[in-house]
Amino acid sequence: MSIIEKISLGINVFRDKRQVSNSIPRDNLEHLRGAIAWLKHAQDVTGNGGVAQTYLVRSRRWAPSYPETTGYIIPTFYRYAALTGDADARLRARRMADWEIEIQHPTGGVLAGALGDSDQPTIFNTGQVIFGWVRAFEEEGHERYRNAAVRAANWLAEVMDNDGCWRRFGSPMTGKQINTYNTRTAWSLARVYGITGEQRFLDAAVRNAEWAMTQRNAAGWLAQNCLQDNQQPFTHTIAYAMRGLLEIGAAAGRQDFIAAAEVIGDAMLVALPTDGRLPGRFDDTWRPTVKWSCLTGDCQLGINWGRLYQITGERKYREATSRILDFVKRTQRIAGEDKDTLGGIKGSFPINGGYHPWQYPNWATKFYADSLMMDIANTNHTHHGFAGMPEGNN
Repeated sequence: MSIIEKISLGINVFRDKRQVSNSIPRDNLEHLRGAIAWLKHAQDVTGNGGVAQTYLVRSRRWAPSYPETTGYIIPTFYRYAALTGDADARLRARRMADWEIEIQHPTGGVLAGALGDSDQPTIFNTGQVIFGWVRAFEEEGHERYRNAAVRAANWLAEVMDNDGCWRRFGSPMTGKQINTYNTRTAWSLARVYGITGEQRFLDAAVRNAEWAMTQRNAAGWLAQNCLQDNQQPFTHTIAYAMRGLLEIGAAAGRQDFIAAAEVIGDAMLVALPTDGRLPGRFDDTWRPTVKWSCLTGDCQLGINWGRLYQITGERKYREATSRILDFVKRTQRIAGEDKDTLGGIKGSFPINGGYHPWQYPNWATKFYADSLMMDIANTNHTHHGFAGMPEGNN
């Protein structure tokens, strides 16, 4: 790298920090509109109905469509359409769901990586696309979406080991086979149970959550729970595992799963600074190991705390969602001309942090939109009125 390139990158990091220092968070809906506009742009640049995996700042280009995250962006767009009446968001969600059917692997699973990276199905990606097909079936009523979800769920159930762990078909991109954050994949099986009534899917979800519980230490921290370094998982994967336990617990009436999720949520809440800037990795004693923030994980924890508020009624969780969102809002540009970054959320703050540095991964903005909609819902309602909420924030 040349000296000029190094200076340019340094200026970008300085601007990133200055923006957060000088920005004032605005109304949730204003930030939400910007996020959805960015996601729509990320879909438009692909030309195939899928959503581009990420925008790469240093090379100023978009990566190809990403089946995994396109799948769980579908519920986000349906929820936004219901909240705002945006008919275009509904059409886009349907286009995503149809594209996912077009590229579904013959096994029923979903391809690893971005489009073109692999010809093999993988566990986690399959679960995330199931969320989209289930929601599309609930919204549109077309059997093709339920059929696709059932095919995918059948494959997941078939390749699960007897103890509930998935040890095969891990992502070739990470090189890891065993992941406790697959509780989020297992939650998708509970969603398929909800549209089919087939008990075997809920039973499989519970088995995986039971296996994950065997990976807890005395502090409630989960082993085998990171994309890269199991000794200090990202808040991104901590939040994935937490949400899976929480929602399987809610679906199956397992208070032990809900309690385990609450332990994780409380540990993250204790670590949350007044300014909302949460560190991006934590060790097995819940101590932060880095100073940069994983913005994706921040947004996911905002959702998870919102769900804990809905389940428990404890105001500390609703307030935590608002606090962490106030920080993430300050990292989002909602005025300017650059459509490739306007409204999007970066992988890390600062932009050169350790989670997807120098990128705008689509799932960061997806979870940001979900967290904003969670905050809107929880601000407008008491916790007693949320029986049907979970499917809206997959």
